[in-house]
Amino acid sequence: MLQIMGLQRVGHDLVTEQQQNIKESASQTRDVLKQHFNDLKGTLAKLLDERLVTLLQEVDTIEQETIKPLDDCQKLIEHGVNTAEDLVQEGELAIRGGIGEQNEKLWSFTKKASHIQLDSLPEVPLLVDVPCLSAQLDDSILNIVKDHIFKHGTVASRPPVQIEELIEKPGGIIVRWCKVDDDFTAQDYRLQFRKCTSNHFEDVYVGSETEFIVLHIDPNVDYQFRVCARGDGRQEWSPWSVPQIGHSTLVPHEWTAGFEGYSLSSRRNIALRNDAESSGVLYSSAPTYFCGQTLTFRVETVGQPDRRDSIGVCAEKQNGYDSLQRDQAVCISTNGAVFVNGKEMTNQLPAVTSGSTVTFDVEAVTLGSTNNNEGGNFKLRVTISSNNREVVFDWLLDQSCGSLYFGCSFFYPGWKVLVF
Repeated sequence: MLQIMGLQRVGHDLVTEQQQNIKESASQTRDVLKQHFNDLKGTLAKLLDERLVTLLQEVDTIEQETIKPLDDCQKLIEHGVNTAEDLVQEGELAIRGGIGEQNEKLWSFTKKASHIQLDSLPEVPLLVDVPCLSAQLDDSILNIVKDHIFKHGTVASRPPVQIEELIEKPGGIIVRWCKVDDDFTAQDYRLQFRKCTSNHFEDVYVGSETEFIVLHIDPNVDYQFRVCARGDGRQEWSPWSVPQIGHSTLVPHEWTAGFEGYSLSSRRNIALRNDAESSGVLYSSAPTYFCGQTLTFRVETVGQPDRRDSIGVCAEKQNGYDSLQRDQAVCISTNGAVFVNGKEMTNQLPAVTSGSTVTFDVEAVTLGSTNNNEGGNFKLRVTISSNNREVVFDWLLDQSCGSLYFGCSFFYPGWKVLVF
């Protein structure tokens, strides 16, 4: 009976969670639709206003350019009329004057009249040549816009892609997703995340892969992840997947701060070999790598390689060494050589280049005493992978190690390594 009640309670909680997901997604969809159409209305109104201003300016330009010649013509005619009126008045005064004065005024009048062409007029355009402005508006645009608006936007209830798995890593979370719609052909994927306390998602990956490690994750903090896809040959993105919540309980890997020869990022997960002289191996700040996990080094930039360079793990910090090519350590050199307890192995990996990813997977094989002539009381099986190749070997230690340090050493500047 208790088992049945427990199953019913689990089922009730599951239904409640699903109901909540539906309500939240419906509320978010309403908000997105309202915001989108409000933005669209504002943009359309702005475009219409801009077009109206352009057309009104065109009307003003045509009006000014075509009316100016007519204004000039009118001014010439008015000037000729005024001149004629003045000349008539002067002639009347000359007639009314005395004989001597009359002769002088008539002579002046005759001289002016002979120099003024009262019978000439400027050329006046024909009525058919005078512009007549009008607005040419195509009302069919309303039907075109209406058709586009009625077809604009869709509401989908089942996204074509969903998050499949969240895997915690030190300082990060691996997110894996998959298609759930067999008829959908994905060209690209888009992954977003946010803290559960935040209202804003941010892009963290866009590409064709179906998994991505999100770094800069604070430990024991809940994050939400969602993914969408873009169909082959399409521009728009699909609806978002159901958001998934994940967190990492693992302590982020950090390099030791203040070590001469290396500059660190703010989160201390990236080390850059600078121009200063180095005094040896840069170790992790604590033994944060545990057996059963995967330790990953990603080489962001490279400098001049040296056979003494090293990237690897060790049982304990040992000062006074300039490389991890020593006892109680396993490592890979930048030329691809693999060293176990200071001895170079026969098998070799490809040389490390910019963008290379080197991973270490360590598992305990035996506990306690071992009966062999190789020395060591504790055996670990180590797998080192780089550039699609891997080597597997047993690593013998003097004592059991629940956790390991990691480290690197480079003799020339320019090498930058991210650890996670």
